Amino acid sequence: MRTETVTLAPFEAHHLDGALALSRAAGWAHRREDWKLIWSISEGRVALAGDRVVGTALMTPFGDTCSAINMIIVDESQRGRGLGRQLTTAVIDLAGDRECRLTATSDGLPLYEKLGFVATHQIVRHQGVVGRVGAPENVEWIGADAMPAIKALDRAAFGADRDALHDALAKEGPFAVVRNGDNIVAFAATRPFGMGEVVGPVVAENAEQARDLIAFILSGKEGRFVRIDVPEQSCLSSWLEGWGLVHEGGVIAMVRGATGESQTPQVRTFVLASQALG
Repeated sequence: MRTETVTLAPFEAHHLDGALALSRAAGWAHRREDWKLIWSISEGRVALAGDRVVGTALMTPFGDTCSAINMIIVDESQRGRGLGRQLTTAVIDLAGDRECRLTATSDGLPLYEKLGFVATHQIVRHQGVVGRVGAPENVEWIGADAMPAIKALDRAAFGADRDALHDALAKEGPFAVVRNGDNIVAFAATRPFGMGEVVGPVVAENAEQARDLIAFILSGKEGRFVRIDVPEQSCLSSWLEGWGLVHEGGVIAMVRGATGESQTPQVRTFVLASQALG
């Protein structure tokens, strides 16, 4: 039996439709618009069998210090040939000296461990049709003039510069904030995603602020399908389930080349922008 020749190439705009077909075959919820958002702030590689996309991987840089390795898919017909390792290694090389973060399924865990990634915690996916949620009075929608404060809070929580991500998110949906006097101390974003909408990231000083931000956003989404990805230590799961967003699996957060710096930020990430982006 003749083996099909597969080559790696830079991930360009005309590969998006092929990438979408791969993710649909894998059961992912992503629309073309969701792929395009991540691709627009990333570098990547595709595996090509002729003109057909049979594998993808992206590296999203966050400043000069950190990156997310994401959107790694291999066509079922090409699995077991080391293609996933080739794609992942290729985008790790694109990251250069940056710390690399990713989320892994249990199936992908052995490969990533061999490539030097270390598991750090679980990410829990909550999704479903939103029930009736009351809107807290301490949260408000904000305009573009608040983006510098939001970006600063995210840098403090995430530990790296994700300004390009927040510029992209601002084009997709609104941000809500909690203030202490005139100062913005917590924020949340929402946007269309997959078969419905997603909430995230949510950055706050404590779980109560995070809960209020999420409740404020969900109060306008009764009857809609919403997804929220939270770190297991967020202490939000019981609230989310009470609002109609049931626990439906999750992934493992991993890191490679961590700096090891010990910091205790004043704010932290309670909800991810997405599993791909952290």
